[in-house]
Amino acid sequence: MTPIFPARQGPRGGLRYPGSRISPVTIAATPATALAPDATDAFVRRHLRHNLLALGMDFGFFMVALSFAGQSTILPAFAAHLGAPNVVIGAIPALMTIGWYLPPLFVAGYTQSLARKLPFVVRYTIWERAPYLVLAAAAFTFAVPAPGVTLVLLLAMLLVIAGTGGVLMPAWMDVVAGAIPTTLRGRFFAFAGVGASLAGLGAGLVTAWLLAAVPAPRSYGLCFLLCALFMAVSYAALTSVRERPVPAGPSDLSMRGQLRRVPAILRGDANLAWYLAARACASVGTMAGGFYTVYAIIVLGAPAWQAGVFTTFMIAGKIVGDLALGWVADHLGHRLVLITGVVATVAGNALALLRPSIETLGVVFALLGVHFAANHVSGLNVLLEFAPSAAERPTYIGLGLTTVAPLAFAAPILAGLVADAWGFPAVFAAAGLFGLTALALLLGRVRDPRHLVETPLGG
Repeated sequence: MTPIFPARQGPRGGLRYPGSRISPVTIAATPATALAPDATDAFVRRHLRHNLLALGMDFGFFMVALSFAGQSTILPAFAAHLGAPNVVIGAIPALMTIGWYLPPLFVAGYTQSLARKLPFVVRYTIWERAPYLVLAAAAFTFAVPAPGVTLVLLLAMLLVIAGTGGVLMPAWMDVVAGAIPTTLRGRFFAFAGVGASLAGLGAGLVTAWLLAAVPAPRSYGLCFLLCALFMAVSYAALTSVRERPVPAGPSDLSMRGQLRRVPAILRGDANLAWYLAARACASVGTMAGGFYTVYAIIVLGAPAWQAGVFTTFMIAGKIVGDLALGWVADHLGHRLVLITGVVATVAGNALALLRPSIETLGVVFALLGVHFAANHVSGLNVLLEFAPSAAERPTYIGLGLTTVAPLAFAAPILAGLVADAWGFPAVFAAAGLFGLTALALLLGRVRDPRHLVETPLGG
């Protein structure tokens, strides 16, 4: 938040450290020499603790920032306040999805040509952070006299935010893969996520108080300002990461050439193809997430401040998911984590459909938080392990995101149309069916790439 190789070389994300004997809570405090016994990777050993802290703060504060502008809570509520119809509310996750998912494969070739990815990320990540200041200014100034213009600006800024994130995702994940070994990455994302979620619980309470005490749209403007503040702290941490230059990938491969490799990659790795199919179905299975809050407000009569309470439930679910799933990812593999996330979304849609109430939706948001935990811990990490070499990591990150972009983009918009035509329960039912399909594929067709062969030493 992702090659044509006839012979598999095993999970390729770094050294195999003795992570199975390391307590998660002592990762950052463990001497680097204990985590990286291979003397050939002295740079990783020397800077491991520093990079765990810097990257953890970058990721953690970024996620705290998003607690004040949640895609499933605050943003839909703000759009509803501006008078947006359901199809436009559905466009919010659709725009953000297409922004995050579509660009990575198109920029993967360029990303691979960079010996150092961090300067590229630092230079352009401003464009996924500064737009929250624009949204705050809009909420304070012309949201009341011109709600339609504000709504258009909201959608435009979200596309800029997500599009920039999509362009930078392969590079940022490559920085993470080069700095943190394979058998620590699950716990890295999990414990950074726990820290962010604990802070996010406070953010949810602050958000609920703001929405109850401050008249809209000024309350939303304050939420966006707080989001921008934590984004700035995240940026400062990112700039302190220490990156080791690595041999660049092929720089003469055009974008068209990069895209033409995709069919051969999928033909040569059926396991990857089935995983991408499951990922696509799972993304459709989450299309109801942007409608839970709107359903509560419009149909169940929940007050606007309930969006902040839902945020708190969602973050609580994510904390529980992070605490459990980080260990699972590092010791048992990412497939089991992803299965858990899909089960959570299926259960959430079933509850929203069969037991509609404000109290039940609190549980639904907690399950949505478990899904987010699974996705953050393993959604991109597993793609690093599908890649047959370090140089190809950006291509596999791009492949895992871009190939599902069209379906992931269309699903929330279609969900909005379905909600207008047949009501919210129809959306919950359709999302649940796609989630069940994803679960069947993960259980019946996909094997964890880490367990296919042994992981070699070296990154």
